[in-house]
Amino acid sequence: MSFDRTIKIAPSILSADFANFGAECEAIEAQGADWVHVDVMDGHFVPNITFGPATCAAIRPHIKGVMDVHLMIAPVDPYIEGFANAGADVITAHVEAGPHIHRTLQAIRGAGAKAGVALNPGTPASSVEMLLDMVDLVCVMTVNPGFGGQKFIHSQVEKVRELRAMIGDRPIHIEIDGGVDPTTAPLVAAAGADVLVAGSAVFRGGSVSNPAPYGENICAIRAAAAV
Repeated sequence: MSFDRTIKIAPSILSADFANFGAECEAIEAQGADWVHVDVMDGHFVPNITFGPATCAAIRPHIKGVMDVHLMIAPVDPYIEGFANAGADVITAHVEAGPHIHRTLQAIRGAGAKAGVALNPGTPASSVEMLLDMVDLVCVMTVNPGFGGQKFIHSQVEKVRELRAMIGDRPIHIEIDGGVDPTTAPLVAAAGADVLVAGSAVFRGGSVSNPAPYGENICAIRAAAAV
């Protein structure tokens, strides 16, 4: 997994057909997805329950590129090894999910995955300043975590700018998760983001049997981000 700051589109399978995950992962990659984003929710840290390591292990053979696993769970540490063994390339934990995020990031890297840290909308950029030398990705939540299809929170664009300045020339991705579509993608890309997670904006109008709309949607987001 090499580093560059070109725009990467990471469709969230939270918006995919749950009965057909393997084929959905193959379809979005064939239609131009750069990463596959897996939103893991526990019904405790966030008010929803989604997937576990077994689901990640099941879809891993269907993903040729990066499997980006976003853990919206608490506690995090007991589950890191399971997701790493399931084939996660990137494992992201929330700075708000426990008292020892530094230890959590060490454990993620120790398990062989790239380490990400996520910030909820109410959490300032400064909360990760002392962690930047041990992370590979910072995920800015532009909705409140827990459900897909929410509206983009525009105040987070300034947070992205702050992080971009804070990161400097370190090889750290800035990921945006929530409400990304062709109208919001250029805002966050201009502020410094390079990984755009999109759920409904990618999967809208398509299916495994009709995947062309996935490609059209991905191209629309990518083109908007390049403006």
